[in-house]
Amino acid sequence: MRRNLTAYGFLCAALFCFAVFAWYPMIREFILSFQKTNLIGSPQWVGLDNFTAVVQDPAFGQAWLNTAEFTVLALLCGYAVPFVVALVLNELRHARAYLRFVVYLPVMLPPIVAVLLFKWFFDPGPGLFNQILDFFHLPGLAWLDSSATALISLVIVSTWMNMGSATLIYLAALQNIPPELYEAAELDGAGILKRIRHVTIPQTRLILLLMLMLQIVATMQVFIEPYMLTGGGPENATVTVAYLMYQYAFVYGQNYGAGGALGMMLMIVLLAFAAFQLRLTREDKS
Repeated sequence: MRRNLTAYGFLCAALFCFAVFAWYPMIREFILSFQKTNLIGSPQWVGLDNFTAVVQDPAFGQAWLNTAEFTVLALLCGYAVPFVVALVLNELRHARAYLRFVVYLPVMLPPIVAVLLFKWFFDPGPGLFNQILDFFHLPGLAWLDSSATALISLVIVSTWMNMGSATLIYLAALQNIPPELYEAAELDGAGILKRIRHVTIPQTRLILLLMLMLQIVATMQVFIEPYMLTGGGPENATVTVAYLMYQYAFVYGQNYGAGGALGMMLMIVLLAFAAFQLRLTREDKS
């Protein structure tokens, strides 16, 4: 009993933080989704009216479509690119520690700093990206001011900001693969692509599934990039579900109930993805 009490004592700080900053907001949001309130006066219970109002909003479908498109594009870049970078780093014999630091460096920057840095990169005048295009005698792009390139620009920012953590996780998984498997594959005449297909991917399957789930959950909650770079524009091309929640609560007349209702919808979708991932992981272990 004394040993358990000591363990629970060390856990108290973490449990307190989870309770105050995670569990309580989730419960509060669930309650808000059925209320009409400005958080000052007495709340009024409205049942499912908030959900009905959110669904009938013309921006509702566009927000989900933008979020789904952002998630797919971010998975193509943010899920595949770190794995490829980890494969390259794992094969290097020199400057590996330095390159790992370089890859992880963007994660150490505050998100706002990284976003503001890319805001200058995307500037249609003196921005770095258009300067590079001009160097190759290519026409510049209105990166954040065009509905054709705005969402892709956000994907570039998100990939650069979060690639470091995923790369190090993949690299750790790669270094745990027994080298005897690669040696056996080489003796059988397998090239690098076949070794990746028949050795690397099967040996890192659980990590790949876990990172896929984490990527989906993270990208579907994207907020900082559209908030800081585009404000949901142009023409609602970058309005995401999380950003629409913010607009309901702090822009559209403090409609906290509608924001809570949209948050509950997003949570249900993410729970469905989580349940699917757990099922895949359980089947893989069995």
